[in-house]
Order: sequence, then structure tokens, then C-alpha cells
Amino acid sequence: MVLLGCAGAGKTTLARRLGEAVGAPVICLDAIWQPGWGPDEVGQFREILGPAHAAEAWISDGNFALATFDIRLPRADLIVWLAIRRVFRPGEAHRPRDLGKALRFIWGFDRINRPRIEAARLQYGAQVPVTHLHGDRDIGAFLRTYG
Repeated sequence: MVLLGCAGAGKTTLARRLGEAVGAPVICLDAIWQPGWGPDEVGQFREILGPAHAAEAWISDGNFALATFDIRLPRADLIVWLAIRRVFRPGEAHRPRDLGKALRFIWGFDRINRPRIEAARLQYGAQVPVTHLHGDRDIGAFLRTYG
């Protein structure tokens, strides 16, 4: 299963809950991609992701569409798009110095990133079913189907 959505949508939280519910490993792309990495490290990133997504079951949390969809989507059984439901909570990985960058990303997500992600999704995983979750009620119902 691949979880997609804007920063702050709750991908990592949902991934952890799903992983616990179904006993599948959670692959958090943001945890693998290191601060300071750039285009030169995309190959290293992909080398880590390949074996992680070769398992029978997994929950993959994160976008990184252009760098990873060819690895993840052909093996996915479901894509879950999360709508924004919160931006920051205590304990989140976003640091204060990253706040401006994160807010610019969120502000432009639907206009800039979502179309790129959707184009890559159609290229590498058009056959994979897609579910859209909008808020806590949808997420709760979705989790109950796996719990």
C-alpha cells in the first residue's frame, strides 16, 4: 500500500497505525531521505527502496513520485491519497528553520506537486486502485476495515 498526500496530511501516522493493524513493515520515505541529500543521492535512495519494497507486504509512506513510483507502484495493491487534515503537531519532524519551506510546499502542493504525482501515478500504477480519505471520519472508517 502506498500513502500519498501533502506534508502534514497524516501519512506517517496512518502508515504506523496500518502497519500495526496488519503486521506489515512501514517504509517511511522521509526517514530514508537524509537532510542535505540532493539529486546526486537519488541513486542511493533508490538502492535502499528496491529491497524494502520487494517484500510480500508493506506500507509505503511518502510521495517522491518521480524518483520512486517505478519501484513502488507496480507492486502496490492500493494507493491512498490523504487530504490535509493538520499541518504541525508537537513532536513532528519539521524543525522551526524548515517552517517557511514546509509552508511554501503545502501552499503550492495542489497546483504544482499533485499534478506531477498524478501523472507519475498514471504512468507507473494506473491499474492500482486509489482511495481518497478526507479527514478523521474517513481515516477511522478506513482503519476499521484493516483492524
